[in-house]
Amino acid sequence: MPVCATCGQDNPDAARFCLACGAALGVDEAAPQEERRFISVLFVDLVGFTARAERLDPEDVRAILTPYHETVRREIESFGGVVEKFVGDAVMSVFGAPTAYGDDAERAVRAALAVRDSVRDLNDADARLDLQIRIAVNTGEALVSLGARPSMGESMVAGDVVNTASRLQQAAPVNGIIVGEETYASTRGAIQYEPMPPVEAKGKAAVVPAWVATAALVAAGERTISGAPLVGRGRELGVLQGIWERVADERTPTLVTIVGEPGVGKTRLGIEFGRVVRELGGRGVRGRSLPYRDSSAYGAFAAQLKQICGIFESDSIDVGLEKLRAEVTSLLGPSESNGVADHLAILLGLDREGSVADRETLFFSVRIFIEAVARDRPTMLVFEDVHWADRSLLDLIELLAARLRDLPILLLALARPELMDTRPGWGGGLPAYTALPLDQLKESEARELAAQLLGSSENGGRSERAAQLAATAEGNPLFIEQLAATLAESPDGDSPLPTTIRGIVAARLDGLPAAERAVLLDAAVGGKVFWRGALERMCDDPGSLSELLDALEGRDLIRRQMVSAIEGDQQFIFKHVLIRDVAYDVLPRARRRERHAQVARFLEEATSEIGEAAAALARHWRDAGEPDRAFDHLVRAAEEAERGWAKDRAVAFYREALELLPEDDAARRGFIKGRLAVAHAAIFHAVDARLLQREVAEED
Repeated sequence: MPVCATCGQDNPDAARFCLACGAALGVDEAAPQEERRFISVLFVDLVGFTARAERLDPEDVRAILTPYHETVRREIESFGGVVEKFVGDAVMSVFGAPTAYGDDAERAVRAALAVRDSVRDLNDADARLDLQIRIAVNTGEALVSLGARPSMGESMVAGDVVNTASRLQQAAPVNGIIVGEETYASTRGAIQYEPMPPVEAKGKAAVVPAWVATAALVAAGERTISGAPLVGRGRELGVLQGIWERVADERTPTLVTIVGEPGVGKTRLGIEFGRVVRELGGRGVRGRSLPYRDSSAYGAFAAQLKQICGIFESDSIDVGLEKLRAEVTSLLGPSESNGVADHLAILLGLDREGSVADRETLFFSVRIFIEAVARDRPTMLVFEDVHWADRSLLDLIELLAARLRDLPILLLALARPELMDTRPGWGGGLPAYTALPLDQLKESEARELAAQLLGSSENGGRSERAAQLAATAEGNPLFIEQLAATLAESPDGDSPLPTTIRGIVAARLDGLPAAERAVLLDAAVGGKVFWRGALERMCDDPGSLSELLDALEGRDLIRRQMVSAIEGDQQFIFKHVLIRDVAYDVLPRARRRERHAQVARFLEEATSEIGEAAAALARHWRDAGEPDRAFDHLVRAAEEAERGWAKDRAVAFYREALELLPEDDAARRGFIKGRLAVAHAAIFHAVDARLLQREVAEED
């Protein structure tokens, strides 16, 4: 009988698909795909339960563990985590794999807080349980098997991050949450922590820094806004102010969508614009769509409605209903308020028994209420992160924009470009609609922001560091901020890419269709600049490359350059070097070596192996695990640099070549050391020669 490879179900011989899960039968499975990922691991374990279970009947043990396991799983999965395994009373889960969301460390800690509180609620509901737990969260790099099936007992992740998380969990306080250094650094703006002594973990050479998570500082999905002055957004702010003045003065309802990549400053611009609206006598209310947890279909609008009515999350249902009816009555009058209030109560979840005949009736009540709100005072409704919004909320926003008339109301939507993938016609056909793209900061603006974040100093090197930081971040304000914070904590500049940035970029890559993502990862091996010819060697279907590269360019991840260094070949460049770096880091070492060798062979055939090509060949062969071939190209590049009096580059190439040679290769090591000494000495002569030329020029 055919056995399903997915779920293990036995099936009749004639079956083509599994009777239990629907998976295709008799299909050869591809080799498991592995990638290197930055993930967060969450461990939960019961305290002292083994000894307690020894005294209990097996059925009583199951009666305790079943609600515990269900509770832990529910909370973890509600934040986007994957439960990898249950081992008795211990639970291990992963955030950031197989899909990254950009805020995986924060999700993991929020999930830990939710687990802690839910287990406490279990105890309160049943005094017999008395469950005590220890929780740990640790963040770091791991090798991830994307095809693993945790439900079948297959391991998904491997790496020291898992072992360290397990050790931290053992050191956590009872009913407490302990986190590692990378988790703390990534989440300290959103989570409240208390310090604790470093943990002496078994098997670790050094103590492990750790902190205890106590509570969330901000609501889920909220962001800590930078205290630095707003830089480089004067034009956009002016456009928004002009739109608002038209809305308020001419009573022209308008929908505005600010579209930009993560970290580009949409929320900050929206907040600054909100201040302008208040200064001009208007009212602004914000609502946010969440990518996880129990976010209702109309969650963002419900948040706005609660602000308008003065309803707090801590209010009871009765108090919330009373406030809602009072506000609706105040705005609409007693005769019209009852039906509208009843419908809004359903939308807010304050009336769980009521119902509405159809969606149009619900939307009409919302429209009546918003019209009354806008007549009372010029109003701006801000919908943040609408790329995560439910289709029903998007329909509501567009309906309001289309049907509201002669009212001072502005609907402001903040979205990532993904909104246009799911809603290509967004804003089309509306009487008043503006799309405002928010791009990266200009180079001068990025330097200004970097300098402000680094602080004022007469140190002459600060401006250089600001310029370098701005260039690395390539104009993304959040990236500049994160890199500046990293530089402040590690002045030597030898720090890895902040997990926050890595997570944002990884989430964007994981959102790509599989074929586009595969091409992008292969392209990353070539470097920031790459050629189609190299990709053709790696791609299983070269005929699809044109379409895939065009799609990636349309997503503004890569750009085709007008001029190519290789005649007859298409040259591309990554829009952002950090996209390239994160994509490259995903590849496991074996695949990297294979791809580097393919790029090297392409360059050998397509170039004359001089100039930059020689250096590129050397590095590709080195990373392909071919040190001898890399050595030859490095020597050739160094000799060429010497002939061109680029002595400092020659020194760098000779040093790289020396590092490739084994210690017992005395002949070649001696040869390179000699050439290195000559090139190093020539650097000083070159300086003397330039000084002499300058003196002669000044005398003339």
